[in-house]
Amino acid sequence: MEKIKLFCVSLGCDKNLVDTEKMLGVAGGLGVSFTDDETEADAILINTCCFIGDAKEESVNTILEMARYKEEGKCRALIVAGCLAQRYKQEIIDEIPEVDAILGTTSYEEIGNVLTRLFGEEKEKKEEHISCFHDLKELPETAKKRVMTTGGHYAFLKIAEGCDKRCSYCIIPYLRGPYRSVPMEQLLAEARELAENGVRELILVAQETTLYGKDLYGEKTLPKLLHELAQIPGIYWIRIQYCYPEEITDELIQAIKTEEKVCHYLDIPIQHASDRILKRMGRRTHKAELKERIGALRREIPDIALRTTFICGFPGETEEDHEELMEFVDEMEFERVGVFTYSAEEDTPAYSYPDQIPEEVKERRADVMELQQEIAFEHCENMVGKVLDVMIEGKVADEPAYVGRTYMDAPNVDGLIFVNADEMLMSGDFVRVKVTGANEYDLIG
Repeated sequence: MEKIKLFCVSLGCDKNLVDTEKMLGVAGGLGVSFTDDETEADAILINTCCFIGDAKEESVNTILEMARYKEEGKCRALIVAGCLAQRYKQEIIDEIPEVDAILGTTSYEEIGNVLTRLFGEEKEKKEEHISCFHDLKELPETAKKRVMTTGGHYAFLKIAEGCDKRCSYCIIPYLRGPYRSVPMEQLLAEARELAENGVRELILVAQETTLYGKDLYGEKTLPKLLHELAQIPGIYWIRIQYCYPEEITDELIQAIKTEEKVCHYLDIPIQHASDRILKRMGRRTHKAELKERIGALRREIPDIALRTTFICGFPGETEEDHEELMEFVDEMEFERVGVFTYSAEEDTPAYSYPDQIPEEVKERRADVMELQQEIAFEHCENMVGKVLDVMIEGKVADEPAYVGRTYMDAPNVDGLIFVNADEMLMSGDFVRVKVTGANEYDLIG
């Protein structure tokens, strides 16, 4: 295959980013080089998202923007992968003729074949799109080498693909297929390779991490996976994201509590606190059960940092439902919260619910974040005077200060700590930092 430069854009969630890194690994194995300048690229790859309306719009706009470089730059091939490609394959083919190849969510490892067909010695004549779509029940081979895009000191480890929950607002099961756990031996091999390449923090991700292993081993084996990962030399932190509250077992709580490398941090997508709305959403929990699990976590692990997300303006949500959510947030005092306004996604049950909420009402009900801002500031103030382990992420320009994260902070979604230090520090270093100040979401030390 001829020598080409590839420019890549990865949109959406960190699970998508793992797929992107694996596609880059396959491409690199073919001798493809990478560029961060789209005007210099021979091929452009976009891994898309369409989870909610804003993500869909960003993906479409990015494809259209990159399509310009087929006229204005060196680009000879535009490749679209991921969720938008899976969902709107025919629309992309019909409406964006600049796109040369489309890869579905379970066929990302076909990128090597696609590049060979586009740039190999036996290049195919450009007559129609190259389409690669595998059965959504398949689990792509995951042991391929990855090209790290996170700086190299932390990495996401995708432990499963797909979802069986089928919440009434969510399109993911239709795009990613049923829940399939990655075999533990593959995950451990991948984690060891990451550690050997300098990764010090593993962040476990899936549509739902708590169900890991149920399909393969007949029982939930996330606690066992944590114990095995904790044995890998070089790994300092293990962080767990996307834990469905009804699947958090006492065994999992004990694994988080007792394994020193596992961060006292848990990401629990709750979505609402009104039992009526939770039922309409197709969620499997009630408010009382949510309180019980949160209480159990905090009793067993008093310093645990809990992150959650809520949806405001779900069809049929009343002012009373919203007020109930506000009271729940006020009472639970989560360390980290994200809020989305409901996005009506076609092909989901909630899309056809008759009692849709006007956009301006959804936006007003996102005032949950104003309440959370007060709670977050209080949490930050309570950290002043404490000494914490901090992973350094980078340096503040023109100042003797660094940016880092504590165990309470996942990258790109949570807060930061700004560290004043006279000595030279490198990204990925762990240092002991005394917290000396706080603002709304960040610490100073």
